Amino acid sequence: MAPELETGLPSIRQIQTLIRENREVELKLITNDLLTGKVRWQDPDCLCLYDHYDQPTIVWRQAIVYMKPKL
Repeated sequence: MAPELETGLPSIRQIQTLIRENREVELKLITNDLLTGKVRWQDPDCLCLYDHYDQPTIVWRQAIVYMKPKL
């Protein structure tokens, strides 16, 4: 059985708010890459980031150093 998304966690709720508000974010990865785009969905293992060209990138949560909203 797949793990469920723990919607009570503050981090999950904050990401859901970013998705709902269609906010652009920066993702810093452990590879030192910096991705910019909008999170479209999240699950217990991954999230999907759409870039400026509307191209999806699936990012494993384990690869994320930080995520912050763009100003």
